Amino acid sequence: MSREESQARTRQLLLEKGPEVFAKEGYESASIDKIAHTAGFTKGAFYSNFDSKEEYFLEMLELHAGQDVPEITAMLEGVTDPDEIIEKIAEWSIKRASNPVWGALALEVLRRAKRDATYGSQHSELFREQWRGVGRLLLPIFPGWNDPDPEVLGAIVLELTYGASSGIGNGTGPNVGDLVRSTLKAFQLAYSR
Repeated sequence: MSREESQARTRQLLLEKGPEVFAKEGYESASIDKIAHTAGFTKGAFYSNFDSKEEYFLEMLELHAGQDVPEITAMLEGVTDPDEIIEKIAEWSIKRASNPVWGALALEVLRRAKRDATYGSQHSELFREQWRGVGRLLLPIFPGWNDPDPEVLGAIVLELTYGASSGIGNGTGPNVGDLVRSTLKAFQLAYSR
Protein backbone atom coordinates (compact mmCIF):
# COMPACT_ATOMS: atom_id res chain seq x y z
CA MET A 1 0.00 0.00 0.00
CA SER A 2 1.32 3.47 -0.86
CA ARG A 3 1.72 6.16 1.79
CA GLU A 4 -1.36 7.98 0.40
CA GLU A 5 -3.43 4.80 0.45
CA SER A 6 -2.31 4.04 3.99
CA GLN A 7 -3.21 7.54 5.17
CA ALA A 8 -6.60 7.35 3.43
CA ARG A 9 -7.25 3.98 5.14
CA THR A 10 -6.25 5.43 8.52
CA ARG A 11 -8.57 8.39 8.00
CA GLN A 12 -11.42 6.08 6.98
CA LEU A 13 -10.99 3.89 10.07
CA LEU A 14 -10.87 6.93 12.34
CA LEU A 15 -14.13 8.20 10.82
CA GLU A 16 -15.76 4.77 11.10
CA LYS A 17 -14.81 4.17 14.74
CA GLY A 18 -15.42 7.67 16.10
CA PRO A 19 -19.19 7.34 16.46
CA GLU A 20 -18.69 4.54 19.01
CA VAL A 21 -16.62 6.82 21.21
CA PHE A 22 -18.92 9.83 20.85
CA ALA A 23 -21.98 7.67 21.53
CA LYS A 24 -20.45 6.34 24.73
CA GLU A 25 -18.63 9.45 25.96
CA GLY A 26 -20.45 12.45 24.49
CA TYR A 27 -18.64 15.18 22.60
CA GLU A 28 -16.82 16.80 25.53
CA SER A 29 -15.53 13.55 27.04
CA ALA A 30 -14.58 11.86 23.76
CA SER A 31 -10.84 12.41 23.80
CA ILE A 32 -8.62 12.21 20.76
CA ASP A 33 -6.69 9.44 22.54
CA LYS A 34 -9.89 7.37 22.90
CA ILE A 35 -10.92 7.98 19.30
CA ALA A 36 -7.48 6.98 17.99
CA HIS A 37 -7.23 3.96 20.29
CA THR A 38 -10.68 2.67 19.29
CA ALA A 39 -9.62 2.83 15.64
CA GLY A 40 -6.31 1.07 16.47
CA PHE A 41 -4.06 4.11 16.08
CA THR A 42 -2.10 6.65 18.06
CA LYS A 43 -2.86 10.27 18.73
CA GLY A 44 -0.22 11.13 16.12
CA ALA A 45 -2.19 9.25 13.45
CA PHE A 46 -5.22 11.31 14.38
CA TYR A 47 -3.34 14.60 14.05
CA SER A 48 -1.80 13.58 10.74
CA ASN A 49 -5.37 13.47 9.39
CA PHE A 50 -7.27 16.13 11.36
CA ASP A 51 -6.33 19.47 12.92
CA SER A 52 -8.78 19.23 15.82
CA LYS A 53 -11.53 17.19 17.38
CA GLU A 54 -14.09 19.71 16.09
CA GLU A 55 -12.85 19.39 12.49
CA TYR A 56 -12.94 15.60 12.87
CA PHE A 57 -16.43 15.64 14.34
CA LEU A 58 -17.80 17.92 11.61
CA GLU A 59 -16.43 15.63 8.91
CA MET A 60 -17.89 12.61 10.67
CA LEU A 61 -21.23 14.41 11.04
CA GLU A 62 -21.15 15.43 7.38
CA LEU A 63 -20.58 11.82 6.32
CA HIS A 64 -23.52 10.70 8.45
CA ALA A 65 -25.81 13.53 7.37
CA GLY A 66 -24.78 13.00 3.78
CA GLN A 67 -26.64 9.70 3.85
CA ASP A 68 -30.05 11.32 4.39
CA VAL A 69 -30.72 12.75 0.92
CA PRO A 70 -29.59 9.64 -1.04
CA GLU A 71 -31.50 7.39 1.36
CA ILE A 72 -34.72 9.40 1.01
CA THR A 73 -34.22 9.70 -2.76
CA ALA A 74 -34.00 5.91 -3.08
CA MET A 75 -36.99 5.43 -0.77
CA LEU A 76 -39.15 7.81 -2.85
CA GLU A 77 -38.10 6.44 -6.24
CA GLY A 78 -41.24 5.96 -8.32
CA VAL A 79 -43.51 7.42 -5.62
CA THR A 80 -45.63 10.28 -6.94
CA ASP A 81 -48.70 10.33 -4.71
CA PRO A 82 -48.29 13.21 -2.19
CA ASP A 83 -49.95 11.27 0.64
CA GLU A 84 -47.65 8.30 0.06
CA ILE A 85 -44.62 10.62 0.03
CA ILE A 86 -45.72 12.08 3.37
CA GLU A 87 -46.19 8.63 4.85
CA LYS A 88 -42.78 7.43 3.67
CA ILE A 89 -41.09 10.55 5.07
CA ALA A 90 -42.86 10.01 8.41
CA GLU A 91 -41.70 6.38 8.50
CA TRP A 92 -38.14 7.43 7.61
CA SER A 93 -38.21 9.99 10.45
CA ILE A 94 -39.23 7.34 12.96
CA LYS A 95 -36.43 5.03 11.81
CA ARG A 96 -33.80 7.79 11.81
CA ALA A 97 -34.87 9.15 15.20
CA SER A 98 -34.55 5.70 16.76
CA ASN A 99 -30.78 6.27 16.97
CA PRO A 100 -30.42 9.07 19.52
CA VAL A 101 -26.66 9.50 19.07
CA TRP A 102 -26.54 11.83 16.07
CA GLY A 103 -29.18 14.31 17.16
CA ALA A 104 -27.71 14.69 20.63
CA LEU A 105 -24.13 14.97 19.35
CA ALA A 106 -25.03 17.56 16.71
CA LEU A 107 -26.78 19.69 19.33
CA GLU A 108 -23.87 19.33 21.72
CA VAL A 109 -21.21 20.37 19.20
CA LEU A 110 -23.29 23.30 17.92
CA ARG A 111 -23.87 24.58 21.46
CA ARG A 112 -20.16 24.28 22.14
CA ALA A 113 -19.20 26.08 18.92
CA LYS A 114 -21.58 28.94 19.73
CA ARG A 115 -20.29 29.12 23.31
CA ASP A 116 -16.68 29.17 22.15
CA ALA A 117 -17.48 31.64 19.34
CA THR A 118 -16.17 29.20 16.71
CA TYR A 119 -19.56 28.72 15.06
CA GLY A 120 -19.25 29.69 11.43
CA SER A 121 -20.31 29.01 7.88
CA GLN A 122 -18.79 25.52 7.98
CA HIS A 123 -21.26 24.59 10.71
CA SER A 124 -24.33 26.19 9.18
CA GLU A 125 -23.65 25.08 5.60
CA LEU A 126 -23.39 21.47 6.72
CA PHE A 127 -27.02 21.60 7.79
CA ARG A 128 -28.33 23.97 5.14
CA GLU A 129 -27.24 21.75 2.26
CA GLN A 130 -29.06 18.81 3.85
CA TRP A 131 -32.17 20.91 4.41
CA ARG A 132 -32.21 22.01 0.76
CA GLY A 133 -31.69 18.45 -0.49
CA VAL A 134 -34.52 17.00 1.57
CA GLY A 135 -36.76 19.99 0.83
CA ARG A 136 -36.39 19.50 -2.92
CA LEU A 137 -37.57 15.91 -2.47
CA LEU A 138 -40.71 17.19 -0.72
CA LEU A 139 -41.77 19.60 -3.49
CA PRO A 140 -44.10 17.08 -5.24
CA ILE A 141 -46.30 17.16 -2.11
CA PHE A 142 -47.20 20.78 -2.88
CA PRO A 143 -48.06 21.06 -6.58
CA GLY A 144 -50.12 24.24 -6.08
CA TRP A 145 -47.52 26.11 -4.04
CA ASN A 146 -45.97 28.73 -6.30
CA ASP A 147 -42.74 29.45 -4.47
CA PRO A 148 -41.93 26.98 -1.68
CA ASP A 149 -38.54 27.25 0.00
CA PRO A 150 -36.88 23.80 -0.11
CA GLU A 151 -34.48 24.80 2.65
CA VAL A 152 -37.34 25.59 5.05
CA LEU A 153 -39.25 22.41 4.16
CA GLY A 154 -36.19 20.22 4.64
CA ALA A 155 -35.22 21.99 7.86
CA ILE A 156 -38.64 21.29 9.33
CA VAL A 157 -38.41 17.56 8.62
CA LEU A 158 -34.78 17.13 9.65
CA GLU A 159 -34.98 19.29 12.76
CA LEU A 160 -38.09 17.45 13.94
CA THR A 161 -36.40 14.13 13.18
CA TYR A 162 -33.06 14.82 14.82
CA GLY A 163 -34.60 16.83 17.66
CA ALA A 164 -36.73 13.82 18.48
CA SER A 165 -33.67 11.58 18.33
CA SER A 166 -32.07 13.64 21.07
CA GLY A 167 -34.76 12.60 23.52
CA ILE A 168 -37.70 14.92 22.91
CA GLY A 169 -40.86 13.01 23.67
CA ASN A 170 -39.12 10.06 25.37
CA GLY A 171 -41.80 7.67 24.13
CA THR A 172 -44.69 9.64 25.57
CA GLY A 173 -47.17 11.50 23.41
CA PRO A 174 -46.83 11.79 19.66
CA ASN A 175 -43.78 10.27 18.00
CA VAL A 176 -41.60 11.99 15.42
CA GLY A 177 -43.54 10.36 12.58
CA ASP A 178 -46.75 11.91 13.92
CA LEU A 179 -45.08 15.32 14.11
CA VAL A 180 -43.62 15.11 10.60
CA ARG A 181 -46.84 13.71 9.12
CA SER A 182 -49.03 16.38 10.77
CA THR A 183 -46.72 19.21 9.73
CA LEU A 184 -46.46 18.11 6.10
CA LYS A 185 -50.23 17.50 5.93
CA ALA A 186 -50.89 20.99 7.30
CA PHE A 187 -48.59 22.52 4.67
CA GLN A 188 -50.22 20.36 2.00
CA LEU A 189 -53.70 21.58 2.98
CA ALA A 190 -52.56 25.20 3.15
CA TYR A 191 -50.56 25.35 -0.06
CA SER A 192 -51.86 22.74 -2.48
CA ARG A 193 -55.02 24.48 -3.63
